[in-house]
Amino acid sequence: MNYTLNQLRIFSKIVEYKSITKASENLHLTQPAVSIQLKNFQDQFELPLTEVINKRIYITDFGYEIAAAANKILEEVSEIQYKKALYQGKLTGKLKIAVVSTGKYVIPFLLADFLKDNPDIELILDVSNRGTVIQNLEKNEVDFVLMTRLPKELNLETIELIKNKLVFVGPKGSLSLYKKQKNNFFDHLPLIFREKGSATRSAMEDFVEKENLPLDKNITLTSNEAVKQSVISGIGCSIVPLIGIKNELMLGQLEIIPLKGLPIISNWYLVHLRDKKLMPAASAFKEFLNKEIRNLELKYFDWTLTNEK
Repeated sequence: MNYTLNQLRIFSKIVEYKSITKASENLHLTQPAVSIQLKNFQDQFELPLTEVINKRIYITDFGYEIAAAANKILEEVSEIQYKKALYQGKLTGKLKIAVVSTGKYVIPFLLADFLKDNPDIELILDVSNRGTVIQNLEKNEVDFVLMTRLPKELNLETIELIKNKLVFVGPKGSLSLYKKQKNNFFDHLPLIFREKGSATRSAMEDFVEKENLPLDKNITLTSNEAVKQSVISGIGCSIVPLIGIKNELMLGQLEIIPLKGLPIISNWYLVHLRDKKLMPAASAFKEFLNKEIRNLELKYFDWTLTNEK
């Protein structure tokens, strides 16, 4: 046997993604390079690690066993690197965070200064829908989750971060239209909702019901970006997180319409399972946020404190 750590790492990713293409994207390698390393790794075993059926790659039972052993080896190597860095006075290790889709406008600013001060930390960041990040949290697959609406069924420890303000927006010219035609405004611009399960969707549904807004015509889209682009193009109007539309407001592509009862204000939270034992990188990030969150809010999000109209 003469396999390399690089081959172990590549094979582990192929098993994780069940795809050479996705593994190569994750590793920032070309597909041919990954395929060659897989072949070189396979040549060292008499039994097949994978098989290709109808152009799809499948992992054999033997392949799964080798992948499990490979992951243990890679974890041990990471532990060696961590102990070396710790001995040298450096903070290292993995920091795994799952973020609900609109959290992508928040998390980079929470991480920037921390990662700059701790360049040896390996960040693993997944942006997904609410259902997926709750599963990540429940299965203890991540250190933290960034979200606004907390799941009641889980015992969590929370860090309250910045305010989350939801505002009502329409395309360029919609504010003037609203002032002139309040009674039939929604005939021109129907409501655009996020998908079921989204925290923004839930807040918008509660508001629509409370204010008895018309629902004769409405549209459902599965991402905040899709909602923004649809509003910009004039398809409809929507309630969106203020933090995600800074550039569109500056460019005049979106206009905030001051409906009664808005903005809807909640909070962003960073959460973890209460019984979870945080590794040094995660503990340090938690300590950093507890100490610096107000400074970060003023540094990166001060415009949201006043830009509500």
